[in-house]
Amino acid sequence: MSDSRFLRYGALAAAIVLDALFFRPLGDAPGGSQDFDALLRQDLAAAMAAQNLLNQDLLSQPGVAGTAIAFDVSGRPVVKVFLTRGDLLETGALALPATFEGHAVVTEVTGPFRALEPPASSDITDPRLNFPRPVPIGVSTGQVDVTAGTIAARVVSGSEVFALSNNHVYANRNQAEVGDNILQPGTVDGGANPTDAIGNLHDFEPIRFCQPFPVCPENRIDAAIASTTTDNLGNSTPSNGYGTPRSGTAAARLGMAVQKYGRTTGHTKGRITGINAAMNVGFRDRTARFTGQIVVSGNGFSGPGDSGSLIVADGPGAEARRPVGLLFAGSQTTTLANPIDLVLDRFDVEIDGN
Repeated sequence: MSDSRFLRYGALAAAIVLDALFFRPLGDAPGGSQDFDALLRQDLAAAMAAQNLLNQDLLSQPGVAGTAIAFDVSGRPVVKVFLTRGDLLETGALALPATFEGHAVVTEVTGPFRALEPPASSDITDPRLNFPRPVPIGVSTGQVDVTAGTIAARVVSGSEVFALSNNHVYANRNQAEVGDNILQPGTVDGGANPTDAIGNLHDFEPIRFCQPFPVCPENRIDAAIASTTTDNLGNSTPSNGYGTPRSGTAAARLGMAVQKYGRTTGHTKGRITGINAAMNVGFRDRTARFTGQIVVSGNGFSGPGDSGSLIVADGPGAEARRPVGLLFAGSQTTTLANPIDLVLDRFDVEIDGN
């Protein structure tokens, strides 16, 4: 990865941190909002520094799925540690400090995080159907050797048109070839090659897997694009979804209400509960570490097959339907997403929305 791309990643990560300032669970401080913002900015930066130090040892420990920055009930930044099992602390298999570098360390039992690929069989529901062309976004799709995932959005670069999804949906975990057919629906939902092709794999960001665990290079995105046309791909969800995403994006912030439309669970809503997440994510029999990620919580927010869904802001106002993240993994209770600006920057594209 080039130095310039690292600089862009750093700038985008900083935007996520600073945008967290707009979620103020304590209200304005007595000295005014500027004083509050300055204090919170310092607290967030210090909490992330503590998290990064803790990660050096913690992410290699069995039973630790990852970490993130969250707010506690009083609105202070804390380091949250995600655990695969609930008995790790009680049995002494894992020891965690109550505080680290002046910041509280809290835990949440989520189970392991995995890329959200569907099983080898499917019960048909609306987002899994074979749709008339142009197909909507948020529905079943996949490379010819992949069961199924979700079309995130129609994206464009000049006059070129692409479908956006995950690497593990469109590039089969680095195993696909540029030019491979991309289907709608995915094969597990009845998609047939070449009859149901809507485009061809154009580019993908390789996933760097652990070699072996816990020797894990860092990943920022799980993403790929397929060349297509406006005749084959629309830019809105089915009618029971949120509609058309906005072209302009929004930075993730703690407490932000979000929504998505995906192949398996359809239209769901949740809330961002973690930023700067560092997670070990399972891809079948391999593991990859992702850093700088977004954590979303919400009952039934995502399920296997929702990988690739576009996460957008929920609620009224100028921020409504602005893209926030690209869903790629989850646990029993929690969802992970790449910051959408990192994805768009990688492929030099923008959301074809309104």
